[in-house]
Amino acid sequence: MSLLPSPILSSRRRSFRRDTPNPSLLNADFLFGRARITNLGVIILSALASLSFLYNLAFIFSPTPTIPNPYRTHDSLAGYEAQQSILSTINRTEEAEQLSHLIIVPGHAIWTGVWAEQTLDEDYWVLEDYQRGHSAARLSAFVSHITRGAELALGDQRSLLVFSGGQTRIGSTTTEAESYMRLALTTNVFLSASSTPSTRDEIPFSRATTENYALDSFENLLFSIARFHEYTGRYPKQITVVGYEMKRRRFTELHRAAIRWSEARFGYVGIDPVGEGGAKALEGEFQNGYMPYTVDTYGCHDYLLQKRRLRNVFARFHSYFSSSPELGGLLSWCPGGVGESMTKIYEGPLPWDILGEYIV
Repeated sequence: MSLLPSPILSSRRRSFRRDTPNPSLLNADFLFGRARITNLGVIILSALASLSFLYNLAFIFSPTPTIPNPYRTHDSLAGYEAQQSILSTINRTEEAEQLSHLIIVPGHAIWTGVWAEQTLDEDYWVLEDYQRGHSAARLSAFVSHITRGAELALGDQRSLLVFSGGQTRIGSTTTEAESYMRLALTTNVFLSASSTPSTRDEIPFSRATTENYALDSFENLLFSIARFHEYTGRYPKQITVVGYEMKRRRFTELHRAAIRWSEARFGYVGIDPVGEGGAKALEGEFQNGYMPYTVDTYGCHDYLLQKRRLRNVFARFHSYFSSSPELGGLLSWCPGGVGESMTKIYEGPLPWDILGEYIV
């Protein structure tokens, strides 16, 4: 007896299936067959791509809705709720909208005291190392800058006093500008000769504010103009800076020209520390301040840029691109690209061009 299995006609069955397919199963085999599974994927992807293409065509050629500009008061704010706009939180007084004279007091350190008798005490100031030691004269100069700025503001009813300076010290919890304002209020520098004791209980002086982002003298000037616009809704017609006498040329010759501001509408009040306005101080200002700006007008390269980085220890960002969009080009201007000088003056439009007599 043979132990071999009986032959199975499997070859005939395979041959029959291959040669005579069932027409009713042809489409299913084509789509779902193991060797043809990619065909279904191609069809699905093609359909999705077609739908996406048609959707994008409809989006591109559909009418673009008009979005009102929140910085132009005559534009309609339809479609926007007022509370969603930053401008809805601004309530400028009629007095503020009439101001035209910007008085700037740049900051040089941060006062941490709370009493008037602490204004000349080094222990209540956050200072750089080079400012310590014989600091009494420097601190006295800082206080004199604040006092003189207040006097100028009291003498001009159309002026706004701006204390300018950022949070530039790692050991500080406030900005240079805010500490100057606090010192001014603590020492009652805004009380004029005609003030009565009752005024001490009234609100702080309304024509003084702070600019909390500047990291150097150029930013003291430009950012204070932007802050003036935030506070008043307009740009100034006259600028007066109160600072070190040794820095006069830096402001009047370099910074003023960099923003194309008229020399006739720019003033400077210089007050140096007693005993520190000599040849050595002038030489230090010339080498470390004036000269670097003669080769890097906007302070955005190398040495001057590094100084800004070291002072921006808390990574602060200013708001002026939003609140003063007319200054956007100047705020971001940094010449010195390929074939371009680092002293090239910004030539774009500026809000004060209409006043005339500006450097081009």
